[in-house]
Amino acid sequence: MPQIQSQKKRVKTNNKRNLAVAAQKSALKTSIKKVLAAVEAKDKDAAVAAYNEASSKLDKAAAKGIHHKNYATRQKSRLSRAINALG
Repeated sequence: MPQIQSQKKRVKTNNKRNLAVAAQKSALKTSIKKVLAAVEAKDKDAAVAAYNEASSKLDKAAAKGIHHKNYATRQKSRLSRAINALG
């Protein structure tokens, strides 16, 4: 455990940030799963709506540095290919 006051504060802020990032990653994974579930059910309207939400979350995560920009681009490409395969 740190003895210096600034380091004690840093531990608290790091834990708080870690929880926030974990929540954002979890929400992002959930939105991606919603797209894939809609594609699996062959519901193109629901898939497109879920894709728009997931795309927005991916862009925000990349902008905040939670994920690499190539990760976001790759996921968006993968999801859009799945939706387009519905016909």
